Amino acid sequence: MQPKLAPLTECPCALAVETVGEWWSILILRDALQGLTRFDEFERSLGIAPNMLTRRLKHLTESGLFERRLYSERPKRYEYVLTEKGRDVFPVVVALIGFANRHLAPEGASLLLAERGTGRPITPIVVDAATLQPVTAESATVIAGPRASNDLRERLAARQAATRARS
Repeated sequence: MQPKLAPLTECPCALAVETVGEWWSILILRDALQGLTRFDEFERSLGIAPNMLTRRLKHLTESGLFERRLYSERPKRYEYVLTEKGRDVFPVVVALIGFANRHLAPEGASLLLAERGTGRPITPIVVDAATLQPVTAESATVIAGPRASNDLRERLAARQAATRARS
């Protein structure tokens, strides 16, 4: 978790990375999205040190991605259940798997995404919800949102002007 830098506090990428971008956090979320909920399950799956797992789960819970629920009174044991916010991380994990399979697995993928019902392997892409057209670096750009500060609007305008000047 990096300190918040003023120019980055409006950036959705910076905010997301601050919340889920740490190495272990993504892997914990990956496992939770596949059904793991208990401390010992995460520890066994990831081979993570208990103190690190405790810190990561605390952060993810405080960030609203998990809800901590008591499942055993004696001894006290808790499970970590994904919230709606936590389940909304699924497309991010899917995109990382797709990217890694395409570009970081020269010998072939060791993990594939598949339809639950049929087991048919699937290749993830990001699409626009309105048109169902793929969203690519060539087809999309960033623009100021309704709550953007004047500073952000100026930075985006300068970036667009620099891009046009290079074209």
